[in-house]
Amino acid sequence: MAESRGLQQQRRAREASTFTAWCNSHLRKTGPQNQIENIEEDFRNGLKLMLLLEVISGEHLPKPDRGKMRFHKIANVNKALDFIASKGVKLVSIGAEEIVDGNAKMTLGMIWTIILRFAIQDITVEELTAKEGLLLWCQRKTAPYKNVNVQNFHLSFKDGLAFCALIHRHRPDLLEYNTLSKENPLENLNTAFDIAEKHLDIPRMLDPEDMVNSAKPDERSVMAYVSSYYHAFSGAQQAETAANRICKVLKVNQENERLMEEYERLASDLLEWIRRTRPWLENRTTDNTLPGTQRRLEEFRDYRRKQKPPKLEEKARLENSFNTLQTRLRLSNRPAYLPTDGKMVSDIASAWKGLETAEKGFEEWLLSELQRLERLDHLAQKFRHKCEIHEEWAAGKEDMLQSGDFKRCRLNELKAMKKKHEAFESDLAAHQDRVEQIAAIAQELNSLDYHDVATVNARCQQICDQWDVLGQLTTKRRDGLEEAERILERIDHLHLEFAKRAAPFNNWMDGAKEDLLDMFIVHTTEEVQGLIDAHEQFKATLGEAEGEYQTIVGLVTEVQRLGQQFGITPPDNPYTTLHAQDITNKWGEVKQLVPHRDSTLQQEMMRQQNNERLRRQFAAKANVVGKWIENQLDAVATIGVTGRTSLEEQLGKLQQFDKVVIAYKPNMEELERYNQEVQESMIFENRYTQYTMETLRVGWEQLLTAIARNVNEVENQILTRDSKGISESQMTEFKMSFNHFDKNRTKRLEPKEFKACLISLGYKIREDKQGEADFQRIMSIVDPNNTGYVTFDAFLDFMTRETADTDTADQVMQSFKILAGDKPFITAQILRQELPPDQAEYCIQRMAPYTGRDAIPGALDYMSFSTALYGESDL
Repeated sequence: MAESRGLQQQRRAREASTFTAWCNSHLRKTGPQNQIENIEEDFRNGLKLMLLLEVISGEHLPKPDRGKMRFHKIANVNKALDFIASKGVKLVSIGAEEIVDGNAKMTLGMIWTIILRFAIQDITVEELTAKEGLLLWCQRKTAPYKNVNVQNFHLSFKDGLAFCALIHRHRPDLLEYNTLSKENPLENLNTAFDIAEKHLDIPRMLDPEDMVNSAKPDERSVMAYVSSYYHAFSGAQQAETAANRICKVLKVNQENERLMEEYERLASDLLEWIRRTRPWLENRTTDNTLPGTQRRLEEFRDYRRKQKPPKLEEKARLENSFNTLQTRLRLSNRPAYLPTDGKMVSDIASAWKGLETAEKGFEEWLLSELQRLERLDHLAQKFRHKCEIHEEWAAGKEDMLQSGDFKRCRLNELKAMKKKHEAFESDLAAHQDRVEQIAAIAQELNSLDYHDVATVNARCQQICDQWDVLGQLTTKRRDGLEEAERILERIDHLHLEFAKRAAPFNNWMDGAKEDLLDMFIVHTTEEVQGLIDAHEQFKATLGEAEGEYQTIVGLVTEVQRLGQQFGITPPDNPYTTLHAQDITNKWGEVKQLVPHRDSTLQQEMMRQQNNERLRRQFAAKANVVGKWIENQLDAVATIGVTGRTSLEEQLGKLQQFDKVVIAYKPNMEELERYNQEVQESMIFENRYTQYTMETLRVGWEQLLTAIARNVNEVENQILTRDSKGISESQMTEFKMSFNHFDKNRTKRLEPKEFKACLISLGYKIREDKQGEADFQRIMSIVDPNNTGYVTFDAFLDFMTRETADTDTADQVMQSFKILAGDKPFITAQILRQELPPDQAEYCIQRMAPYTGRDAIPGALDYMSFSTALYGESDL
């Protein structure tokens, strides 16, 4: 206990010395005669105590009692204590009697209370208490200095380096900190105290030797002395704060201008590319040939694979840049950015939509044109084939019909000629259908705009003209034969029967050959199977045809047998131009064509089966990729809905989704290769999947856009939270409240939902006219365009403004006023002295000259400049 009382006496002695010096630093302003020597004795009558309070408060106390009696002294001390109490200070166990009686403990406690109230309490740093604020000020100012670590007001100042660091930070011209050593605490303390007393008008309040020798310097004494440093440097601190505020505002403006210029450049480039590309996609002309159209299709594929994807990325980057710019402007209380005419995000979206519409129409037209040209090519081959058969049949018929041989023959020869002519007329009637088919195909080629239609029309016209001539010549010859028939009567029944049977059979074989050589185009295995079934039915009739063939050949054999039997040479058959060898040869050709037709149909079946495999291959992959894209879109849409995860976690999930999507891209590329095989095989429908390559591309692009848009939104929310000083819990509460009332997940609330959301967050909105008026005022803030709903960005902006501090034009103007020394103007010299070079030049170039009556040369108007930063301007 004895040692404890000794330590207390030492502490009181230190405090008495420090407090005496502190009091004299203020009392000397009234004259040296008013300074005190013994703090316990000199305040007993209350006169110097009242004088001290008047000096440090700047206020007048009641007139003191000049008597020397004890009650006069008590009255004066009470006046001083009442004044202290009027400043909101509670004096615990300190009475006037103790002060008058010279109670050292009470006197020191009273002086410490005065120091706390008038020297330390007004110190505010980031809304901390006076002691904590003063400690934080010391920590910040000494942070860059080696061997200084301020954690308290006793041991941290013992070696003197902390005092020297405070002086060097604000007045580096007064000492060289790098020459000081932690090993010389006494020298450090003396250096700091001497400089403070000589250059900063701060008297010595602490004893250097006592500071070094004591185990723990007195905390109150150190705090009192350090507070004098704070007040001495407060003016410099105020200027530094003002300069920092201006730098912050100007830095925001410079970055915003850079983002605006970048947006304008990207928008111009993208719109110019769309303007150049759309006419190419809207061009619906080809050379009307299949190879030319296929080249157009290959060019379109190159556009889809190589030209469009980079532009889609530019579009997403442009939208993200615009959203970030608008968020920065809103958070810094700047007007929203309005791009130049025709370069709004909506203009770009409209132009892109027009591009995609033209792209879709171009692809559909190309595929339709390929189908049309393929059919045209098939029809043209069929037309040429039928024409060749007809021309082969018609060759020499005109000469035969124009011959007058029947006028020089015998009766039997004449009858034979007549029968031959009848057979020819039967043959002619059979060929009528072929000529009509040729004309029909030519007409269809004309209607479908076949590229070589002139040749087709000329050949068709030639055949039709020849057909008319054949009809006329046939009629004319028949009339001549009928006229001669009255003279000639004998006929050969065997030759006649042969002619009658051979001609139809020959026509049937011609038709069979034509059918067996007929070109066809199919798209499914079912259609091929139909052709195979029809061919099988045709083969089923070959037995009957074989019987007819044997009958016809038997007629000729019978003629030869009769000739051999009666020893005559059978004459040529006068009733037909057909010979048995012709029938035999043609019948052999028909039988040879049957297996060839079988092979052709089987090859087509294999091709269609391969097409079926391609359909199934594409469908299997498309069904997996399509479902995956839908699942990813759903997963991206649910991120952040519950509000149970932080914004950083949501951003991490979205970035992970982006990596997963990028890693999944080879599946889309594989599907593109499958789709190319499908298109090259001329497959135009697929019943095994609901997905087309177009729908999958759209889904893929929607997924990429959704991830990029959500990442941008979360980054903007993080930017809002950090710039406004909103805690993670507040941000989570705002988001969960908004999502709770956003039942449809549209990211916007109707007025009723918004009102309920505000009430859930603690807003009191009365159910009367005044409450409705207050709510409408809030709606005018969050929905200035009267859209009828509140977006999440507007909601978040409103809530952050309600809970956070922001820079205003008045604050910036006040900061300039501090730098200007309370003058209504500022000079370029001050700006270059207080601000970084680039921001100083930024202000000088944009500030208008000051035109007041007190203007000096080079004076600049910082008031209009500050107003322009937050109003309508060209910044």
